[in-house]
Amino acid sequence: MVSVVNLVLMGAVIALHTLIAAVMTRFFRLRLKTQWGYILYAVFLIPLVLFVSTLVFSGVFGIGVDLGSPTAALGVMIGMPLALGFTIDTLYVPPPEEYENLPNSR
Repeated sequence: MVSVVNLVLMGAVIALHTLIAAVMTRFFRLRLKTQWGYILYAVFLIPLVLFVSTLVFSGVFGIGVDLGSPTAALGVMIGMPLALGFTIDTLYVPPPEEYENLPNSR
């Protein structure tokens, strides 16, 4: 039986995962000089971080509900936040080229 507390906590974890994905995408967009560089990092590194976070939250803390299959759990806990975070940063946050006073990287 799914409790309201588990659903709320799972929603909070999904929101946290979305925030992590958006911030990491933004960081890669600011630091990497090429367009494909941040896309490759976003596709391969962010899911790894979200996977470890999912293991911690669902395993150690026991947060979440039984979604029936590991594929559904990975899709909800990693795929959806990754897509949302990437979309939020790419579409709704101005690109780094629009900022004039960015610090020079060393």
